[in-house]
Amino acid sequence: MESTTYDPAAAKAAPKIGFVSLGCPKALTDSELILTQLRAEGYETSKTFAGADLVIVNTCGFIDDAVKESLDTIGEALAENGKVIVTGCLGAKAGASSPDAGGLVREIHPSVLAVTGPHATQEVMDAVHTHVPKPHDPFIDLVPAQGIKLTPKHYAYLKISEGCNHRCSFCIIPSMRGDLVSRPIGDVLNEARALFESGVKELLVISQDTSAYGVDVKYRMGFWDGKPVKTRMFDLVARLGELAKQHGAWVRLHYVYPYPHVDEILPLMAEGLVLPYLDVPLQHAHPDVLKRMKRPANGEKNMERIARWREICPEIVIRSTFIAGFPGETEEEFQYLLDFMAEARIDRAGCFAYSPVEGATANALEGALPEALREERRARFMAVAEQVSIDKLRSRVGATMQVLVDAAPALGRKGGVGRTYADAPEIDGTVRLLPPEKASKTLKVGEFTRARIVAVEGHDLIGLPI
Repeated sequence: MESTTYDPAAAKAAPKIGFVSLGCPKALTDSELILTQLRAEGYETSKTFAGADLVIVNTCGFIDDAVKESLDTIGEALAENGKVIVTGCLGAKAGASSPDAGGLVREIHPSVLAVTGPHATQEVMDAVHTHVPKPHDPFIDLVPAQGIKLTPKHYAYLKISEGCNHRCSFCIIPSMRGDLVSRPIGDVLNEARALFESGVKELLVISQDTSAYGVDVKYRMGFWDGKPVKTRMFDLVARLGELAKQHGAWVRLHYVYPYPHVDEILPLMAEGLVLPYLDVPLQHAHPDVLKRMKRPANGEKNMERIARWREICPEIVIRSTFIAGFPGETEEEFQYLLDFMAEARIDRAGCFAYSPVEGATANALEGALPEALREERRARFMAVAEQVSIDKLRSRVGATMQVLVDAAPALGRKGGVGRTYADAPEIDGTVRLLPPEKASKTLKVGEFTRARIVAVEGHDLIGLPI
């Protein structure tokens, strides 16, 4: 059998693309698609702006700080390289003098080569081809089946849909990413299988609204492995759980709105098919505030739902985010939120002081609160949330837990860092792993270990590998 020798000189001649990915995990998956296509066509990536033939900046445009970071990064890339393509949510924003998408970027940085909105892989590639023609080298088209990933090898994000059908008054994401578009369930499951087969031990399911998966296609019947399967949250999660079980891996659900049908998922968690963890963006608890926010649920039903979830699966961990100081929020409404937090005992909670977002309808609401009051309420909320979290963590001392290892210098002989089922990467806490007592015990990144929890350290746990 003949073999062909790979010529490294050809790789050195390949054009280099600089790449910056800003924003949320959904933007990260867009970046991974673009990088996968770049690699498939023979482009290399550059670690510096100056060393690249062209730079792509995937932007975020949700809040003012994110817009500033994106615009600053574009300016830096232009200063160091000069050839910049802009994509992502900021690329969908109109400018003050230009009503067209991309107007804001072009007003601030008129010399960019091209501007696209989010999930626009082909448009980005067309712009790349225009300014840096793709290499014609048959040796540089080998891409792993799972594509190019920007996360560590042992975990990955799986985006199941784009866009959102809600019109929350504080949010402009639908204007940037459009209405809900669910990916075909067969495509999602094929990607999940490829990721598990590549060694991924934790799959993080993301979207703008995971609970609404399939609504746009009326839950139509799809096919996977020659078998019918509905385009529906329950069916998708059940199949993902079965795949994960085959590979000894985790499935973690993010951006889950508390609709009634989410209750169906809890038995899957109780059975161990998917992690007993839900990331639920509640935002507030008071019915009047939720109404002004145009949120699709109310506080009373949320409390009932959380109680039911814990009845079905007592181990469940709930993460959520909240907004303090929303326009018109009274002290009584804010206290209602604090009372909800104390009663619901949300395991992991984050809180933002309300910040006006250009283009959001909430800007027109009466009763805007001073920034100092918004920040003060955020601090008061976090004091309650942190006490709940610490109490929950202390209850784990003495327990033996499964930990996914994220870092293990010297095979863990000096200890390491990992996470339990209760900890999503980047946003939750960690487990600081002590050096094992047994000399034969080693730790390896991307593998599981058992650890006895011996102490709490801030928002993190300390565990002894056993």
